[in-house]
Amino acid sequence: MTIHTLAWDEMPPASSRGGAVTIGNFDGVHRGHAALLVEVRRQAEAVRGPAVALTFDPHPLQLLRPEQFQPVLTTTAERAELLQACGAEQVLILRTTTALLHLNASDFFHHVLHERLAARALVEGVNFGFGRNREGTVDTLATFCRQTGTALTIVPPVVWNGQPISSSRVRNALKRGAVREAAELLNRPYRLRGTVATGLQRGRTLGFPTANLERIETLCPADGVYAVRVHRGREHWPGAANIGPNPTFREMGRKVEVHLIHFQGDLVGQVLAVDFLERLRDTRPFAGVAELTAQLRQDVEKAEALATGWR
Repeated sequence: MTIHTLAWDEMPPASSRGGAVTIGNFDGVHRGHAALLVEVRRQAEAVRGPAVALTFDPHPLQLLRPEQFQPVLTTTAERAELLQACGAEQVLILRTTTALLHLNASDFFHHVLHERLAARALVEGVNFGFGRNREGTVDTLATFCRQTGTALTIVPPVVWNGQPISSSRVRNALKRGAVREAAELLNRPYRLRGTVATGLQRGRTLGFPTANLERIETLCPADGVYAVRVHRGREHWPGAANIGPNPTFREMGRKVEVHLIHFQGDLVGQVLAVDFLERLRDTRPFAGVAELTAQLRQDVEKAEALATGWR
């Protein structure tokens, strides 16, 4: 399994040519994306070639309509790893440029998919769009595939609780703090990565030291207190995370603070991955330190129980 980053007009390595291809942004790599990869593997076996996921960096919306762009659910590196975990043998990341975005549907198909990738099979969802201004539809794609003898499979959307799964649906769940719903759509807990910075160390004085995360590149869930699982390399701990301000101490800046249960040591400068399992409560002010400490104790007990038994 290999990841390659290249320009749209660059010839990809031979190991990624002559196989089955699926194309998309794949933000979050949710259950719907996983269904595409299952079919790509099936088609790759049929044509005796590699299973290829073709994606883009940065997200095209960042160049086309930056005012509408929202934080992504996964970094490019995480997305590539997740695509591989879902079955992609080759992940190709095309650098998003103005030249790439100006390719019409015909040029994108013939120059990228047919000539350079030599795709023998394509797999897409029903709402797939490609080329300048997404002018190409699945019907357009079907026409090009017939002309070139390329197999085409259209995969229906994966429906969860009566609605199709999409990256937008995952994003909306996270904005509501519904992290368990997001986990169901993703088929795994939603994960944040951040670097531990030096904080005010107020949590330590209360008996609940926290790691303050900075350099977070992806969408943060809504303000609140959450049960989480925290990873550092191959080590992991149950934890309780707070996202938002600290109104009890009149600190109104939005922060991501994580208490690692049963951990002792210094984490400053280290990268942590935090899986969000369940939302425990809203962020709210307390009458004083004693009331806050009592609530934190309850939060930690609930978080540990949830993290230990979470499936």
